Amino acid sequence: MAPSGKKGILERLDAGEVVIGDGGFVFALEKRGYVKAGPWTPEAAADHPEAVRQLHREFLRAGANVMQTFTFYASDDKLENRGNKLGFTGAQINEAACDLAREVANEGDGLVAGGVCQTPSYLSCKSEAEVKAIFKKQLDVFVKKDVDFLIAEYYEHVEEAEWAVQVLKETGKPVAASLCIGPDGDMHGVSPGDCAVRLVKAGAQIVGINCHFDPITCVKVVKMMKEGVEKAGLKAHYMCQPLAFHTPDCSCQGFIDLPEFPFGLEPRILTRWDMHKYAREAYDVGIRFIGGCCGFEPYHIRAVAEELATERGILPAASEKHGMWGAGLEMHTKPWVRARARRDYWEGLKPASGRPQCPSMSTPDSWGVTKGHADLMQQKEATTQEQLKPLFEKAKSH
Repeated sequence: MAPSGKKGILERLDAGEVVIGDGGFVFALEKRGYVKAGPWTPEAAADHPEAVRQLHREFLRAGANVMQTFTFYASDDKLENRGNKLGFTGAQINEAACDLAREVANEGDGLVAGGVCQTPSYLSCKSEAEVKAIFKKQLDVFVKKDVDFLIAEYYEHVEEAEWAVQVLKETGKPVAASLCIGPDGDMHGVSPGDCAVRLVKAGAQIVGINCHFDPITCVKVVKMMKEGVEKAGLKAHYMCQPLAFHTPDCSCQGFIDLPEFPFGLEPRILTRWDMHKYAREAYDVGIRFIGGCCGFEPYHIRAVAEELATERGILPAASEKHGMWGAGLEMHTKPWVRARARRDYWEGLKPASGRPQCPSMSTPDSWGVTKGHADLMQQKEATTQEQLKPLFEKAKSH
């Protein structure tokens, strides 16, 4: 059993249950005015708890079983990176985030997952001991608050994810690990299958993908991970928490390379009907922890929960305000809208963007830099105009 007294994450997955994750807090709260794009740090958990609490509640009502602590990029080295000055310590933010997640999880059948992610220190080539010390500092709060399980998420390099898993395993709590990679593997070219094997051997019981790519790509990559684990004679559960943006034109860095990132991505947003397809495809390849990342709003998670309602044996509370496959449109005043109250209409729809001068796809920046490159060395000081000028010139040539 989990510390909360509910059936734990591994008990649920071992029984073949579908566990639905929540959505993308960073992007959702940025759009609501509580997160600053650029640093993407989660101080809202401490200075605007009502906003974080409400978003947790909306995801719970939409069908999520996991309340992930809003601790993305809450390591001290990230909170202090490039002139970011906050009135809270990492420990204060992490504690507030744990309390909010637990409060809402207790309002339903939710589990609390404490999360750690990649660090500026790793990109700056700090030692294994230094990077692990950063994870350990965050982990101390999760142990104190007795979260139900732990997630090492959003890693571009499997090596750093391994280090995180090794630290998280010291608690004895269940550990999930998800990378933000595509079919080509991590940023050093390690294949998805090999990445998964390394994470399982490091101690992760759940492995998968989050962020950077759309559901179609992420499900494909998790399938590759699953094949690698099985070929190695190992066992694991699988998770998928993709973007809610279409990314068919992305390279190995994912949506961060798109020229629309982060302020022009709205035309790429998946519809709720796209999410039905995602949920079914994920389930069919054996993924049982199914959620979302950047761009996912509660209605997206509700669509996942509705698609898998038969398998789960329950509809989410939010479905009381949503007719399945548009059934609520039967009540519309206009007859041509009432004619859309059917599944085949929405499944077959090819939505227009309404932007006649815009292309359907973009050309990614593809600068091709990763850990060890001078451009990725991080600093506490604010980025200067002198540092920006060569970046502006380089951008013109791409």
